[in-house]
Amino acid sequence: MKVIFQQDVKGKGKKGEIKNVSEGYARNYLFPNNLAVEATKGNMKNLQAKQASDDKKAKEQLEEAKEYKKKLENTTVTVKAKAGEGGRLFGAVSTKQIAETLKQMNMKVDKRKIELNDPIRSLGVTKVPIKIHPQVTATVSVHVVEE
Repeated sequence: MKVIFQQDVKGKGKKGEIKNVSEGYARNYLFPNNLAVEATKGNMKNLQAKQASDDKKAKEQLEEAKEYKKKLENTTVTVKAKAGEGGRLFGAVSTKQIAETLKQMNMKVDKRKIELNDPIRSLGVTKVPIKIHPQVTATVSVHVVEE
């Protein structure tokens, strides 16, 4: 019997997949637990329509991410920090400080999306990558100035 999986079922199939399973398994387990529906013409059309709308949403999100990338790359984030001899900072500039500064500039970025390998420990401008979308990464200039 062909079924369309509504949710991931370990060892059987993922959400949206169409697979052949035994009739007893489908009738006694998959259908009562709303894990799958029978692959009829109407259900197949619904699946195709849902996949088309999901693709459209994914494209829109990608376009929005590209626009946001342009906006982010045209800004310079200025962070004030206490510094000692030779431009060395007391402490470091973290992703949290960068995210808070961006928030004050009306640009929301999750601090976990800022890909800072090592904390910034010196004055000056540093290029910091920010992952906006799985396919889009923006590079922001972070200018650290003495407080």
